[in-house]
Amino acid sequence: MAAFLLGAVLLIVQPQIVPSRPAINSNAETSSQSVQRELLKKTSQKNDFKENIPSNGSCQQLPQTIIIGVRKGGTRALLEMLSLHPDIAAAENEVHFFDWEDHYRNGLQWYINQMPFSYPHQITVEKTPAYFTSPKVPERVYNMNQSMRLLLILRDPSERVLSDYTQVFYNHMQKHKPYPSIEQFLIKNGELNVDYKAINRSLYYIHMQNWLKYFPLDHIHIVDGDKLIKDPFPEIEKVERFLKLSPQINASNFYFNKTKGFYCLRDSGRERCLHESKGRAHPQVDTRLLEKLQEYFHEPNKKFFELVGRTFDWH
Repeated sequence: MAAFLLGAVLLIVQPQIVPSRPAINSNAETSSQSVQRELLKKTSQKNDFKENIPSNGSCQQLPQTIIIGVRKGGTRALLEMLSLHPDIAAAENEVHFFDWEDHYRNGLQWYINQMPFSYPHQITVEKTPAYFTSPKVPERVYNMNQSMRLLLILRDPSERVLSDYTQVFYNHMQKHKPYPSIEQFLIKNGELNVDYKAINRSLYYIHMQNWLKYFPLDHIHIVDGDKLIKDPFPEIEKVERFLKLSPQINASNFYFNKTKGFYCLRDSGRERCLHESKGRAHPQVDTRLLEKLQEYFHEPNKKFFELVGRTFDWH
């Protein structure tokens, strides 16, 4: 009986575990921090972090690396190429944990449940291209893991705009729904429509500034998406070094498929290519309109180069 009473007293006086807050915004707790603290608190109270460990020793865990974008920059190609490495365990689908409120409210255990089973020596990776342009995501990722290593793959902004339109166009075509021409999106009252979402997503320096509020530049590796298409191996080598992986991927893992017009993968004698939806031809755009689009991005690109201390071969 005495032991029972002593145990009850200890339970009552046991301090409640509260996650530590990030150093940023220490004077005023933001709404995002408040939500994340509640998610962690709820998870801790429910003891949801019991790992489901199979007999082979693998388990699901939070990612140590996230491919944060950019949309139509080559994120799927990057993930598939990175998956060639034996020390990488990649989530198959875009998780949208940090940018979709319905998912974020589910808490970190839900996020873990979307991850692949991996071994202790492996790095778990997930990719959601919408993260890069979502204003609330950088802080949420920071609150989860201040040491997160981020991968960002970028293409020529003008080309990215055309790819963005092409994807939505084909999605409508498959559903037998009409869709306006790209000119109808790019031109408004005789001028370039800078309110077009696809254009906003290509203003890299604006979105990068948001990420650099929370993560130092050496925690964000920028992959040149244009070079990844033309010659993937050197770009993947850089990613291996950034993630501190042993050099396991080599040039023989890539071969050019003349029919598809881009590089495919070869892994242990097995060959595979990206889905047929990748590498679709862009719509024909009037040369003057394309030049106007490229001219619009000239200054934003210059600001981005200065921000990251690196230049890219963009128009």
